[in-house]
Amino acid sequence: MAGASVNVPPSLELLQPADGPLRRALRSFNRWPIMQVAVIALLVICALFADIIAPYDPIDANLKDRREPPIWSSEGNGKYILGADLQGRDLLSRIIHGTRVSLSIAGISIGLGMLVGTGYGLISGYVGGWIDEVLMRIVDVFLAFPLIMAALFLLVLFGSGYGTVIGVLVLFSWVAFARQVRAETLALKRSDYVALAEVAGASTFRVLFKHILPGVVNTVMVIATLNIGGLILTESVLSYLGVGIPPPTPAWGAMVADGKDYLSISWQISFFPGMAIFLTVMAFNFLGDWTRDFLDPRLRQVI
Repeated sequence: MAGASVNVPPSLELLQPADGPLRRALRSFNRWPIMQVAVIALLVICALFADIIAPYDPIDANLKDRREPPIWSSEGNGKYILGADLQGRDLLSRIIHGTRVSLSIAGISIGLGMLVGTGYGLISGYVGGWIDEVLMRIVDVFLAFPLIMAALFLLVLFGSGYGTVIGVLVLFSWVAFARQVRAETLALKRSDYVALAEVAGASTFRVLFKHILPGVVNTVMVIATLNIGGLILTESVLSYLGVGIPPPTPAWGAMVADGKDYLSISWQISFFPGMAIFLTVMAFNFLGDWTRDFLDPRLRQVI
């Protein structure tokens, strides 16, 4: 009969998992980005307090300790936890200070790219017409360039450095925001509340930043979290190729390049900086996926 309750036999009740503390903890672990946030929080702490946390100066070299194995190795002298590089510099200290370099470059680049791309997409989508066509063709031109090849050319042309790397990354990071924000703006500008604001005499600036911008904030946040890992990886690749952050500033990509010819005898020189890149990029990518699922009402029910 409809509405009748179903009695579960006692034998089947034993097969149903109990909602105990472990099961609740696992459910919370799957629902919230605990591991991602923990890794990113550790990276931020290392970046902010690198001078305090690092056991040695990342630039000081001691040639008698060059290629020193990690502390747990039978050949190590116990002085360096992760070993030393080709110049006898402490790998752990250089990785910790490299966190500051990678996070600052990626954070500034994604922030500036977000501001430029969001404003660009709002104007393009709201104005429309031939202006929208011209602005989107400019975006297509930027998307057509291979990022690494274009970055190599610009860095060789203008010289490598902290500010130059940020400028190159911003030059190519804004297009992802512009294209998606433009698509969202095209849909939102036909909304009733936008039409009412226009009828009431609201200026274009007010309509864009008071009525349309709040509707694209979620999209902008998702794009930012999804792309910051890619910017860290791009900066590491540029440093690996020798056109990124110049030495002796510790950069993860350059550290990997230092040990590429010594993998068989001093694997730690490239391995540990490479693991730092891997864990950082994976943490931001997983956080970006979670942010997308959480902010999208269609996907929120599954997390």
